[in-house]
Amino acid sequence: MVLGLVSCGTPVKPVGPPAATESGAPPTPPPSNLPTSLIKNKSRWVLASWGDLPGLKADGFQEAWAAWLQSCLRANASNKALCENVKRLEGQTTDVQREWLIQNFQPYRVESLSAAASPAVGLLTAYYEPVLEASRHAKPGFDVPLYGPPQNLASRSPWYTREEISRLPAAQAALKGKEIAFLSDPVDAMVLHIQGSGRLWLTQADGSRKQIRLAFAGTNDHPYQSIGRWLLDQNLTKDATWSGIKAWLAQNPRRTQELLWRNPRVVFFKEESLTGKEALLGPKGAQGVPLTPGRSIAVDPGSIPYGTPVWLSSNGPQTQLNRLVLAQDTGSAIQGAVRADFFVGTGDAAGDLAGRLKQDMKAWVLLPR
Repeated sequence: MVLGLVSCGTPVKPVGPPAATESGAPPTPPPSNLPTSLIKNKSRWVLASWGDLPGLKADGFQEAWAAWLQSCLRANASNKALCENVKRLEGQTTDVQREWLIQNFQPYRVESLSAAASPAVGLLTAYYEPVLEASRHAKPGFDVPLYGPPQNLASRSPWYTREEISRLPAAQAALKGKEIAFLSDPVDAMVLHIQGSGRLWLTQADGSRKQIRLAFAGTNDHPYQSIGRWLLDQNLTKDATWSGIKAWLAQNPRRTQELLWRNPRVVFFKEESLTGKEALLGPKGAQGVPLTPGRSIAVDPGSIPYGTPVWLSSNGPQTQLNRLVLAQDTGSAIQGAVRADFFVGTGDAAGDLAGRLKQDMKAWVLLPR
């Protein structure tokens, strides 16, 4: 997909003298010729001042530039001038990048269209790229398959549910030969399905180790349902984290399938190599570019188009975030106007944060003037 609202053809001003006050905000209110609000498919964008953005002076803009350059890989003719400036400012100081942004962009606060008490306050969660041990072939201890898309996926919508795949010979026959790798733990497989991509460590026949990426390649078109939420609703646990779910299953192993079937959604994968620079980059998001840890968010594209620079603010018990991010991905659970899923990176530490992060957020889209 091409960039969203940053594809404006308005000429981009060159970097000039500092236009920011000590707080990082411009000394004057927004230009009077700008619309005070813009109505989108699922959101309202309300004209704001740079002084409204928390933490503007403290953010390290250079870290965000890597994500922005990735979005510029999808640039088209209408945003060519903008991306040329983004590329020109690569490696410049944070102050220079901030000043250029303030001079050339206008913040708009994202709000819900509903009659909510706090229309500008929404929900922030996080996701990550798991790293799991796997086997190329089924064997004792590794018998949970991860599949590529079946050939008849497009001919049946929705496709078979998770339970039907376990029970029905027709579903099993369609997936015969589509196994990419096998995991040891069905909960780890569920984590991979929910995150949408991940890395697998494989031991080769000669004993050498190889890491591959499984990237998102489609779904069975059933809605996602949280197995943790089901456990809580049934009063079966008070800990719906992944470790809590595994602990419950260890005590109730005969209910494993019953629990997993609560989520009918199945994700299919494709294998990608992890050599050279691919090993340093995140998985590709819905915009079609690699995600940048700490700087990419998944959004509802009906509220915020892909490629849009966004000022994200969320201050809660798990993390304090006030930073420039790029809308580069989406997900089945990411619905609504003020809603974002924050890509936190790869591995167990990222997974720990992703499992805990659920707090209020505010967002401002940054539009070219």
